[in-house]
Amino acid sequence: MKTKLALLAVALVALNVSAFAADSAAAEKTDARVEVTYENPEKFSDVKDSSFGSDRGREGFLYELKDHLVTRGGKLVPEGHKLSITITEVDLAGDFEPWRGVQLSDVRIIKEIYPPRVNLSFKLTDMTGAVVKEGTRELRDVAFQMTTMAFPSSDHLRYEKAMLDNWLRSELPRAKKEKKAN
Repeated sequence: MKTKLALLAVALVALNVSAFAADSAAAEKTDARVEVTYENPEKFSDVKDSSFGSDRGREGFLYELKDHLVTRGGKLVPEGHKLSITITEVDLAGDFEPWRGVQLSDVRIIKEIYPPRVNLSFKLTDMTGAVVKEGTRELRDVAFQMTTMAFPSSDHLRYEKAMLDNWLRSELPRAKKEKKAN
């Protein structure tokens, strides 16, 4: 019985590894279109997993945001183009309010006074390396609680992801139109 369970476990791991490899190979084509870097992430206003925060929590949140931008941006960036994004500031929606007591000191409280904020610079280049569009943006979503969410309520970065999706959709079509106009 133990041998069968062990073999089943090994088979499941092998399936997961091969599925991950196939997904990675397929995603690699779009991933090459978007590059995300962070400038001094240790100085970001609020990328904490608790009131004191941890390096591991910050790295997890930043990895998730980067992965989201690469995945979503890869679908919007035209083939042969490259979008380079440098994020210079992140302030997650909500904040920790330790004065609420020990039980809530590590719970992120979501209120309209704590909107999500991301500052970034970007450059979109075509296949020859010519700059199609570039700029600096200070993204804020002060109405973040009033918008319909495309992300489940269990997604702890749903407000930031929605804000970044809106930015990608608004920025990239303009870049395509500007390219055609030239």
